[in-house]
Amino acid sequence: MSASIAIQVLPQAENDQELCRIVDEVIDYIRQTSLRYEVGPFETTIEGDSYDQLMDIAKECQHVAIRAGAPKVSAYIKVVYRPEGDILTIDQKIGKYQNH
Repeated sequence: MSASIAIQVLPQAENDQELCRIVDEVIDYIRQTSLRYEVGPFETTIEGDSYDQLMDIAKECQHVAIRAGAPKVSAYIKVVYRPEGDILTIDQKIGKYQNH
């Protein structure tokens, strides 16, 4: 694993229910990428072997939110990239905290 991103998509929405609907569509898009991901209360972490693929996914998340009806979307993205070698995986970072 050479890269991971954490992305928080914040679509403009009329109410919390609409906001959650749009975010659910973004998460469904991420699920369809078939990459390893973990949904958290503030952001979703995605890991992969291609930095460019993860950047394309981050970009597409904005498009998904707009197509889902958001007139505007903001996103906060964290990136870890190590072109030569591995990075810590999701499981290595939080595996010991699962099932609590």
